Amino acid sequence: MSTTTTRLEDELKARIAAAAARSGKSSHAFILDALSDIVERSELDEELHGIADKRWAALQRNGESIGWEDAAVYLRARAAGKKTRRPSARRPGS
Repeated sequence: MSTTTTRLEDELKARIAAAAARSGKSSHAFILDALSDIVERSELDEELHGIADKRWAALQRNGESIGWEDAAVYLRARAAGKKTRRPSARRPGS
């Protein structure tokens, strides 16, 4: 395990200490959790952007997508616990 030194403004250090106390953690544990959360969020964002880029490329390549109306009907049925068929992708106007 390595050590990293980070300089904090006094106000931020006090806010961290207060937040850590509210959560029942030491400032050190609170900071580690916060860093871990932000790294995980960044990695998930990168993964989601990759998925979005692939889907955008597929849409540009074949022009097929699922219309909002079809998606909304499907999602409402799923949210209500109903089994339903996924809508098919198609070219707009088809």
